[in-house]
Amino acid sequence: MLDDVKNSDIEQEKVMLVGLYGPKVTKFQAEEYLEELAMLADTAGGITVEKVLQNKTQPDISTYVGKGKIQELKRIKGEKKIDTIIFDDDLSPTQIRNIEAGTEAKILDRSALILDIFASRAKTAAAKTQVELAQLQYLLPRLTRYWTHLSRQKGGIGTKGPGETQIETDRRIIGQRIATLKDKLKKLDQQRTTQRKGREGMHRVSLVGYTNAGKSTLMNAFTATNVLAEDRLFATLDSTVRRLDLENHSILLSDTVGFIRKLPHNLIESFKSTLDEVREADILLHVVDGSSIMAHEYKEVVDTTLEELNATNTKTVLVLNKVDKMTSDQIAEMRDEYPDAIFVSAEQSIGLRELEEKIEELIESDYSYHTLQIPMSKYKAVAFIHENATVDSEEFEGSNVELTFSMADKDFEQLSHLLNTIGSNEEVI
Repeated sequence: MLDDVKNSDIEQEKVMLVGLYGPKVTKFQAEEYLEELAMLADTAGGITVEKVLQNKTQPDISTYVGKGKIQELKRIKGEKKIDTIIFDDDLSPTQIRNIEAGTEAKILDRSALILDIFASRAKTAAAKTQVELAQLQYLLPRLTRYWTHLSRQKGGIGTKGPGETQIETDRRIIGQRIATLKDKLKKLDQQRTTQRKGREGMHRVSLVGYTNAGKSTLMNAFTATNVLAEDRLFATLDSTVRRLDLENHSILLSDTVGFIRKLPHNLIESFKSTLDEVREADILLHVVDGSSIMAHEYKEVVDTTLEELNATNTKTVLVLNKVDKMTSDQIAEMRDEYPDAIFVSAEQSIGLRELEEKIEELIESDYSYHTLQIPMSKYKAVAFIHENATVDSEEFEGSNVELTFSMADKDFEQLSHLLNTIGSNEEVI
């Protein structure tokens, strides 16, 4: 059991965390999951005063933990003066209702907690719209519980976002609001698409990784900006894009929302437009906290999420961060398992030059040399080459100009569209 709350923390909402272990999840894993859940609770403004783990083959269909354990939770809640009980899995509306009745406490599941954090952290119009949509989709099957029994005007964890002034609403109104938010997201997505078109011609590199892996710290180390970086989960929600001038190339580096185990599906769907920076990137930097004992699992979670986003074919560099906090044994083990990984410390600026060289190497791998004879009448194509390629030579012959140049393959495809057809007079060197 955890120590009693310090006097300085009495203003915070006291929470108890509950999880299961069994055939599919070891006790050690379950303990690590509750540690992460405690960090989420802290981010939401609560303080964990108790953690409860139960060995169970599968969750109880009506109470998740069983009637006997419900009585134990009620006893602990009274002794510790706990305000909220948070479960590490998603609960059905029936389970929530039965647990509330049995414990006489406010009950949240993992998804509700994450959605609450996103609601408190959303700053831009896009993020606020995406979070509200995800919350409403989550709340829709739980309307009775949330908007009558809980009377969301009490405040505290799990009460931020839509619903605070809509106690009397019904499913029809919620459905209309969801439709309105989806339309709004489409318009915001069109605006972002226009903004991204204005950045065409530059290679785009996106930082991805488990939340709290150090992506924002790495972004700051590279670009000398002040992207929010703190030791809390989901410090970053909105994509931040900055120009980074490497030795031979300039790139657009973007920092995106961190991924997490059991990220609510509605949230992934809502944030897909924001995560276009990931799907449309030329290179992904997959940042992993190499010092964590859960590093392998964190990597797998991100890999799975990238599959959901259809971003698995993008060139990816595994970046093992926090090397300054890794033991020599950890480093040796990781080097054996991931020989192509780059070891860095974003906080101590270790390994950044090696990472820059790797990015440039991947950019160069997409370049090829071409020699083209282009009619002067196709001046737009000639201008495009000068803007997007390294021109080695340019010779004028009658009404044509012959150019020898090095260009990224993706830009050469765009040049091909400008020329309609490449023509038989091209010679690739």
